[in-house]
Formats: sequence, structure tokens, C-alpha cells
Amino acid sequence: MFEARLMNATILKKILDAVKDLLNEGTFDCSDSGIQLQAMDNSHVSLVSLTLRSDSFDKFRCDRNLSMGMNLGTMAKILKCANNDDTVTIKAQDNADTVTFMFESQNHEKVSDYEMKLMNLDQEHLGIPDTDYSCVVRMPSMEFARICRDLAQFSESMVICCTKEGVKFSASGDLGSANVKLAQTSNVDKEEEAVIIEMQEPVTLTFACRYLNAFTKATPLCNQVQLSMSADVPLVVEYRISDLGHIRYYLAPKIEEDES
Repeated sequence: MFEARLMNATILKKILDAVKDLLNEGTFDCSDSGIQLQAMDNSHVSLVSLTLRSDSFDKFRCDRNLSMGMNLGTMAKILKCANNDDTVTIKAQDNADTVTFMFESQNHEKVSDYEMKLMNLDQEHLGIPDTDYSCVVRMPSMEFARICRDLAQFSESMVICCTKEGVKFSASGDLGSANVKLAQTSNVDKEEEAVIIEMQEPVTLTFACRYLNAFTKATPLCNQVQLSMSADVPLVVEYRISDLGHIRYYLAPKIEEDES
């Protein structure tokens, strides 16, 4: 038997909004340590990795390891039926072919449940090596989303250049070019507004704007985003999910300028 309960449906809605544009379907691997989802996006360019720790659920029971293949579009439709302050419970029998979502209103007067068929998905787990990144940038997630959106108007590619002076985002195309430079904040009252750069060596890499903009769908989950970069390895864009876990997006850099 698998059962996981969250007191607030909003967080699950936000998590799904953050992945459903990149993934049509995914396998949720449930164990007594929590829930994990790892999948390549539909065009096999980026990787999404989601971790939700079992101890941060209001109730969590997983008698034996369970892999549930779900259509994320259908799951999003089901979650739309929940009010933001509903309690949401996800339940599945050990070898069932369906999963049940149960929503309960705060006053306990309304309970609705939705059953969804599970899918058999062939997905291998990719070993993601632990890397010591040359540059790690932490910055306000709203700012990152805005930069990605603004620069995508000029080019399909965005160059991220990280030095000890700061981090520079640039894009150039037929219309012209755009550059946004952020210096490390020296003193800041609110931690979520800080720009913090930890750098071993400078890095300049080019990425596809389309994917960066898809990653920023996770902005509502966290005030800060962390970008980890090293030459010739995928960029990691990480959003912490308050007290629950994290979502990480991996995107390989473009090798040459003229490659799409």
C-alpha cells in the first residue's frame, strides 16, 4: 500500500506546472525515503529530476518500492479539480494499475476522489554524477525568469558568462543583441533578493532559450534559483521546494554557435 498526504494542494499543482510542459509522462518512484521522478524531456535534450522527501509529507506510507507511470497531462487535469487549500492524498495498492487522488476540503464537508490509470513506461535511470561545478550562482528566481523571457526575443540561444565580477546573460540575433549583467550583491536585507556567486574558475556557455524558459515554470516554487555550471557538462538549474525537496533541470550546453 502506498499513501502520501499533503495538507495543501497548491504545492503539488505548482510542481506539476513546473514539469508538464517538458514531460508528457513520467514514472514516480516511491520508496520509504520519498518520491522521485527522473525523465528526459520529450525531445531528449534536457533532464528533469524531482525529489520529494517522505518526512515532509503530513502522512507517508510506502510498504514496498513502487513505480507509478503517470500521464502528467491527465494528472494536471485531476489536480485542477482541487481547491488550493484542499488536503490531497495520493493512494495506490502495491500492484494496482490505478492511482487515486483524494481531495478533502478544510471543513471536511467535501471529499472528492479521482482514479487514474497507470502506465507501463520503459525508463532507465540515468546516473547523474556528482560534479564539483566551476561556478554556482544563486539569484532571485523571478529575475532569472525575466532575463530568460526578455533575451529569448533576440535569439534562440543565450550565453551565460560567469566571472568573479558577476554573471552576464547575453543573446544576439538578426534584430540586435541584449546583455544583462548582475553583480554579486554586497549586502542585502532579504536573503531571497541576493545574488551570490561561488566561482572556482570563469565559465562561458551557450544554452537554448526554449529550455531555459521551460525551466522557469518552476519559479512559483521558490524565491531563489541556483545555476551550477562547468565547461562541457550540463547546466543544473535547481529550485528548492520549501521543506519538501527540490526540482533540478539539466541542460547540455550548445557546442557550436551554428548548431540548433
